[in-house]
Amino acid sequence: MSDGRSPSVARPSGGPAPVRAAEVIGAMSIATDLGTGQPLEHALRTAILAVRLGELGGLSPPELVDAYYISLLHSFGCTSDATEQTELFGDDIEPRAKFALVDGGNPEEVGAFLMDVVGQGRPPEVREAMVAHALENALEIARSTFALHCEVAQRFAGWLGFGPGVISNLAYVFERWDGNGFPGAAAGEAIAPPARVLHVARDISVFLSAAGPDRAREVIERRAGGAYDPQLAALATDHLDELLDGLEDALIWEQAIAAEPPPQRWMTGDEIDAAFRVVGTFTDLKSYWLRGHAEGTSQLAEAAAWRVGLPQDEVTIVRRAALALDLGRVAVSNAIWEKPGAFGLTDWERVQLHPYFTERSFAHAPALASIGELAGAHHERLDGAGYHRKTPAPGLGRAARILAAADSYQAMRERRPHRPALDAAGAEAELLRDARDGRLCPEAVDAVLAAAGHRVAKRPRELPAGLTDRELEVLLALAAGQTNKEIAETLGISPKTAGHHVQHILDKTGARTRTAATVWAFERHLVQSA
Repeated sequence: MSDGRSPSVARPSGGPAPVRAAEVIGAMSIATDLGTGQPLEHALRTAILAVRLGELGGLSPPELVDAYYISLLHSFGCTSDATEQTELFGDDIEPRAKFALVDGGNPEEVGAFLMDVVGQGRPPEVREAMVAHALENALEIARSTFALHCEVAQRFAGWLGFGPGVISNLAYVFERWDGNGFPGAAAGEAIAPPARVLHVARDISVFLSAAGPDRAREVIERRAGGAYDPQLAALATDHLDELLDGLEDALIWEQAIAAEPPPQRWMTGDEIDAAFRVVGTFTDLKSYWLRGHAEGTSQLAEAAAWRVGLPQDEVTIVRRAALALDLGRVAVSNAIWEKPGAFGLTDWERVQLHPYFTERSFAHAPALASIGELAGAHHERLDGAGYHRKTPAPGLGRAARILAAADSYQAMRERRPHRPALDAAGAEAELLRDARDGRLCPEAVDAVLAAAGHRVAKRPRELPAGLTDRELEVLLALAAGQTNKEIAETLGISPKTAGHHVQHILDKTGARTRTAATVWAFERHLVQSA
């Protein structure tokens, strides 16, 4: 998807508001931490450490930029084989976290890791055979796995508009100084300096979280000349206190964004859209059952948003939120997502957290927080029975209602491990039933069905609280601040009749004042939809 252009490196003036690339990639890196079982500060902290160590090691300004961004991007391919990892290990998240602590050049550590995690949950005889096969083919499995991760991350970097420096360095993410890394295509100084810096910074961050700074120092010292460039390892251990100075988990987002080496990169328009396509594809790669869900939902939601008359800026937010809505799925094991039967209680509790993880991935970036908040609402329902917030109708705007209907329809048209896909008629019937039963918004359902190519009959307008069409007209005039006399002139009725209508409205809405009735109308989106 990259058109080969150089990324925007100066803040654009005019036009749509630009977004710092560091914030976009930083938000995505939080999701990769979730998907690899790392603390949410891991990739952000790695980026800070890489820049600091790179400065100590004399990297050039362009090399520092590359070191910063490959630190944020280094795990972008690590969820792309989650199905295969779950098949081998019984889970796709916990084993990744455990392997981060393993010295990949130490056969004993690798063997112990495989014996611990391969075939979890399988019958003993099956597990024994799986472990034996994994031990016999460990090198081949590792090479193919990590080559896949690197290639996926490189392709995503291309979509994001990064140049050859970042893209080429992502090929070295799992290589080692001694040549015993993965896929094993480079060693020593053939590995570019930004990647060599990453290797040290990443493991400092991993072991800092796992066991503290003393353990991190000991690991870097012991693996110097094996996993790491010995000169960089020596710099890191000699200056570890300096590298860690001032790092605070509570402030790590702000510190990581501030650590971006100049020139700052900014993204606008199509570049931001491309980034959200990366988010959608990254999410869909989590499972074969999800392929195409994000893009399909985005197309439906965008078309539906235009149909209900949302302004262009809101349509843009809806399109991007639809691509991002399932990002939090990467925090939940494929052992749950690909379960052929019904979810158990523990499974269901985890599943209901995925919109929360989506929302939190974007929450720290001011320019993206509103998109994350909307994306995190895609499983909310008008009756308050959705998740994760259980927000009822008054708290759900038109954009959230459209997103919920689009996601629901798209999901029903796709196969899942526990059910076949519904045909178009079946999905339409289910969506209409949810609208009729008060779970989904009828207006949003009609717009989504029309966007999906269904013929939608004009729905008789059902107004809340039993309001008549005339009372709605009076309510809207009242909301516009008109007096009874002005309402009468607007609608061609007498002031006395207008007054009767106003009193009926107050009685039906339970409001005691005209202002409270106006708020009631806004809560139910009657003012917007008129």
